[in-house]
Amino acid sequence: MNHLPLIIKREYLTKVRNKSFIVMTFLSPLVMIILVSVVAYLTQLNNEKVRTISVLDESGVVQDIFKSNDKTTYNILNEMSLGDAKVFAKETEAYGLLYIGDFKNVNEAENHIQFYSEESPSLTLISDLEGQLEKKLTNLKLLDNGVDVDMINASKININIAQESFEGEKTSKTDSVVKLIFGGAAGYLLFMFIIIYGNMIMRSVIEEKTSRIIEVIISSVKPVQLMFGKIVGTSLAGITQFIIWLIIGSILLTVISVFFGINVMETQQQEMMNQAMANPEINAQVQNFVTSFYNLPLTNLIFAFILFFIGGYLLYSSLYAAIGAAVDNETDTQQFMLPIITPLMLAVYIGLFTVIEDPHGTVSTVFSFIPLTSPVVMLMRIPFGVPLWQQIVSFVILIGTFMFTVWFAAKIYRVGILMYGKKPSYKELIKWIKY
Repeated sequence: MNHLPLIIKREYLTKVRNKSFIVMTFLSPLVMIILVSVVAYLTQLNNEKVRTISVLDESGVVQDIFKSNDKTTYNILNEMSLGDAKVFAKETEAYGLLYIGDFKNVNEAENHIQFYSEESPSLTLISDLEGQLEKKLTNLKLLDNGVDVDMINASKININIAQESFEGEKTSKTDSVVKLIFGGAAGYLLFMFIIIYGNMIMRSVIEEKTSRIIEVIISSVKPVQLMFGKIVGTSLAGITQFIIWLIIGSILLTVISVFFGINVMETQQQEMMNQAMANPEINAQVQNFVTSFYNLPLTNLIFAFILFFIGGYLLYSSLYAAIGAAVDNETDTQQFMLPIITPLMLAVYIGLFTVIEDPHGTVSTVFSFIPLTSPVVMLMRIPFGVPLWQQIVSFVILIGTFMFTVWFAAKIYRVGILMYGKKPSYKELIKWIKY
């Protein structure tokens, strides 16, 4: 294994010195920050825009429910016909006109309500208006039926079932949401890393194979060493690129916030704080979210993420390298990509739709031990409390499968890197393994 450090160094330097790698390393965060900043700026403009809505209530029973706020101003029109109200709304450049006709019965109210506007109105605005009208008209109908609305409201009871394990550990619905977020983020990050840098390893093998450089290298280096070197070198290049992205992104966010006055997170944070202070229920939810975060097994998550991330990436990288050695161009890789992508996609779907519903069920548990899906599924299960022995067994199976896959891939690698001009089939790959 004396040549392995040299191969890793060569692979790493080749990647980081590549012009396209350098351009994407520095250009990608710039483009991303610009896009995010533009969205934040447009959102800020949209939040600062105040809509004026004219309200003509010929029934005289619902106009009192419309209260102006920071985003919407209601202009109540009195003693005016519908035609005059439309003209007035246009002249004052109102966002729209809400017309409530005179109805004799609350059940007929829906047929007497219309919203007029120059352009298609916002779905959020229409839903908000409908909600206010429905609440008011429902109360009116209850009063018509002789029902005391205040008594009904006072009789409502909110139930929030306390959750606690048999060992005395308290949990809540918010805990499940927080665990899903962290588990999903870890699984998705691994999924994207495998796709991006696995393809990079595959392209690297194809390029060296087509340029015939590999024939010189393989004369003095074992195929398994060369494959290991490519995987580790490319992985280090990917980590370097990721760190540079974080540094450049942080610097650009600071520069944009200071010099252009666009704070990407301030608008959403401020709005959430205002809602939390105005609504005790939202404030309680925020506190529950913070508590749920601190209840996470953070130490276990960090170590498990590192181990399963590395194990899963090495497993799939060896398969990508084998595919690169088996073909002459990227077009021929399509027939071999499906068996690799399918387990990854299956793992993500199981994690999102099965783990959240039953993290300790048969399906979730079984797929957290299958090597091709365990890196994603196990990372999504751990926040829900997975016994340590299951994590160890799953990781040992993953590493054992990786070692077998390396042997399997090295067999294909040894023959495939010297094969040209022929598109291999699965049958031929099996023959290569027997050589």
